[in-house]
Amino acid sequence: MVTLHARLGPRAAQTARTARARRRVLAIAALCGGLVAGPQAALAQSRPDLPPVVLQALADAQLPVDALAIAALPLEHRGRPWQVQAGRSMVPGSTMKLVTSIVALDRLGPNARGFTELRSAARIEPGGTLAGDLVLKGGGDAELGIPQFWAMLMELREQGVMHIAGNLVVDRTLWRPARLDVGIPPFDEAPEFPYNVIPDALQLAGALLPIEFRSDADGRLAARSVPALAGLQFDASAVKPSAVTTAGTTACSDWDDDWQPARVQRTAAGGTVIALQGAFPRGCIVRAELQLLDRAELTERLFRTLWAQLGGRFEGRVLEADSAPPADTRVLVRRTSRPWGELLRHLNKASDNAYTRILYQALGVPAMAANPGATTAELADRAVREWLQQKGISADGLVTDNGSGLSRKERIAPQTLAEMLRAAWRGPHRHDLLMSLPTAGVDGTMRNRLKSGPATGWARLKTGTLRNAVGLAGVVNDAQGRPWAVSMMVNHEQHASRGRAVLDAVVDAMARGVPGEWAGPDDAMTVGPMGVGP
Repeated sequence: MVTLHARLGPRAAQTARTARARRRVLAIAALCGGLVAGPQAALAQSRPDLPPVVLQALADAQLPVDALAIAALPLEHRGRPWQVQAGRSMVPGSTMKLVTSIVALDRLGPNARGFTELRSAARIEPGGTLAGDLVLKGGGDAELGIPQFWAMLMELREQGVMHIAGNLVVDRTLWRPARLDVGIPPFDEAPEFPYNVIPDALQLAGALLPIEFRSDADGRLAARSVPALAGLQFDASAVKPSAVTTAGTTACSDWDDDWQPARVQRTAAGGTVIALQGAFPRGCIVRAELQLLDRAELTERLFRTLWAQLGGRFEGRVLEADSAPPADTRVLVRRTSRPWGELLRHLNKASDNAYTRILYQALGVPAMAANPGATTAELADRAVREWLQQKGISADGLVTDNGSGLSRKERIAPQTLAEMLRAAWRGPHRHDLLMSLPTAGVDGTMRNRLKSGPATGWARLKTGTLRNAVGLAGVVNDAQGRPWAVSMMVNHEQHASRGRAVLDAVVDAMARGVPGEWAGPDDAMTVGPMGVGP
């Protein structure tokens, strides 16, 4: 088939494409009636850089064109970049996780691991007594769950330790400050849910309390921690049965629809009572993990419970280290997490904020000794900016906070993020990054988007969602099967959530054509890489 480009030559072909695109925009404007009337129709006539389907999606969403910014860069051919407000500093949502992922893969490497240690300077006396303090040291281990902690304590018992004569000293000082969460106001009205956890270097159980909720047919609710922790009680007397909906009773999976923040109170005897609030569906058994206890209390209660279950004795106190314990402690038990090259799959596909924050802090750890006055997060920001400078990428408009996108502060230009993706594509860890990204219509946060079309199963895209922002960034193949690094964002104070359909339209248009070269309705369009076409 002879292409239009070959028949007319580059300049004439581009002129023809532009004319056809303008005619198509005018036709869509006429069809859209009120949605594209007046100023919107006039704007459509002047935006041949946007495909008509995207203008239609913006009109359907009642979003202004200037809410959308796009940067698309060819990765393996000499195509012309597609840029729409690409240099504008935007709220990225969780597409910011790509910044952390890309820099960490390059600076730390995919084999970097977190760790957790049990240490002591005391000797183990005959009879199994550790004659001094036991130090629980956090090393940014994102996978330190209750089973992993139990296994560490079991290994300590296997070394012959039965009685800990001193205290348990909890060392979170790998990061500065050790407790990032202290004094920080809640991000939103649901601080107890996992996405809002602000991690520390000892992320035991994810700082979350595992709970089993069980309600009977009449809606009476009982709750317990798993495992049962001594001194912890639940009061569910104020919880009401969920209202019956028109479709029947509330589904168990929607148990949190009527959740209200629990009240947590310490008792005079040193216990804790968690008073549950709101409503809960009838006849349901639900396992959940919630941030209801301060992590210092959670660590203590978990340690005392698990150590006692293993037959150990401990009468000491659980103390939080103000500074790193003495260097003469030796390692008794050490566990390492899986390498970050593997953890990225969960981090990006599930958009895990806590994992990302841990990895972001890890970027700052190597420079801490040489910069005693700086926080770890400040040093992580410096590491990101040094990486950008090394790659020749502008940091204009970049604002970092915690590296996860769950922030009111973080900003980045789509152009910057697209250039970072291009640099990663050219680097040695391309496949580690691509493996971690949600696949359109298949898995992760993209499993229910773009489920049919040429991008399905091919586009690898990190999503982002905040109240005032949505985004997509990753790699999309065009109609000729050529990969593009793409970063796109919609920012709007009232209706940003409507922008998901707009971003999906952008991806679909890219997969059905060539970015920036939008064909008219009378053109034959190339079948996409999966054999699917218009």
